[in-house]
Amino acid sequence: MPESSGIQSARDMNAAILVNLDFGDGMHCDRLQELQQLAVSDQISVQFVVEGKRACPDPKTYIGSGKVTEIQRLLANSEANMVIFNHDLSPAQQRNLMLQLDCPVVDRTSLILDIFAQRAKSHEGKLQVELAQLEHLATRLVRGWTHLERQKGGIGLRGPGETQLETDRRLLKKRVKLLKEKLVHLERQRKVQRRSRRRSKVLSVSIVGYTNAGKSTLFNRLTRSQTYAADQLFATLDTTTRKLFISECGPVVISDTVGFIRELPHTLVAAFRATLEETVEADILLHVVDTCSPNKDEQIAEVNKLLAEIGADKIPQILVFNKTDLCDSPTKGVGFMRDEYDRISRIRLSAKTGEGLEFIRQALSEVFSEKVESMSGKQAEYNKIKRRSAVV
Repeated sequence: MPESSGIQSARDMNAAILVNLDFGDGMHCDRLQELQQLAVSDQISVQFVVEGKRACPDPKTYIGSGKVTEIQRLLANSEANMVIFNHDLSPAQQRNLMLQLDCPVVDRTSLILDIFAQRAKSHEGKLQVELAQLEHLATRLVRGWTHLERQKGGIGLRGPGETQLETDRRLLKKRVKLLKEKLVHLERQRKVQRRSRRRSKVLSVSIVGYTNAGKSTLFNRLTRSQTYAADQLFATLDTTTRKLFISECGPVVISDTVGFIRELPHTLVAAFRATLEETVEADILLHVVDTCSPNKDEQIAEVNKLLAEIGADKIPQILVFNKTDLCDSPTKGVGFMRDEYDRISRIRLSAKTGEGLEFIRQALSEVFSEKVESMSGKQAEYNKIKRRSAVV
């Protein structure tokens, strides 16, 4: 990464001061709690939390001169060696803060990108994360990108009259283009696989939900897999697909996808679009919700907002209220509810204990029966039209 971006991996620097401002939207405490979870997920030791109220961000430093002085004092009297903002900073604000604080300054988007960089395991996942990082950092370019040309072994990188900054921008643009081409190739392969599944009348299911809602635990329970699952944000980044056999409807293809979060960086949504197409092409979505979360309604809304952004908002979904074993509430216990069309629309279960999993299988069996009936109806209509055409 470029030296001047001020974004250094938390793997090398693991003591930070968190900054969270309240702009009067009523979500101040929830956002701070989420920032702390993100920091822990990135293996960062939180030294202090700086809070404050403002009507709007300061154009130069986002937080104003008083808060800058407060952070300077905390840096001098603690082991903290970086500052993390729970907000997106402009390139100018980030540079100004780094100059005044004399340490790396990381904004929310950069923190999430760093977590993604650590967690991505597949070839495609790594390409997607690198693309998101480069596109985010393109606006913060000053110097330090010439290392990209080492992959080509080129000599004499700079053209006549070309400044170092122009060289860096050209190399960055070249790398972004290469990554996009590779991802397009992988996307084509996925489309071929999906076409094959559609022809074979296999039910396609995608597990979606807010990060740390228990999606991977549910996926492992259903498919008897060993996908990595942990009590942390973004434990899963790479989409994993497995076959699940249900006696009433045969094999079902089920996919575990990356968790969503409020204000997920647009660069990440764009970069992961190919992976998220598994969600767009699904027959049914299992929308996993953390029953114990006090913000579950807001989290459901955030997931639906991102589903709309990727074009998956029209796909039928079943709300799966997970972690019923962990919370004491009127909804404690397992069970399911039907909607006005007599379809299972809500399920309460515990993926950890396995209680309530039979309702998932029942719901998928009903969805499959409905799909087969619909396809048979369409085929019958097609044959009818074909016969009419033959007579004419």
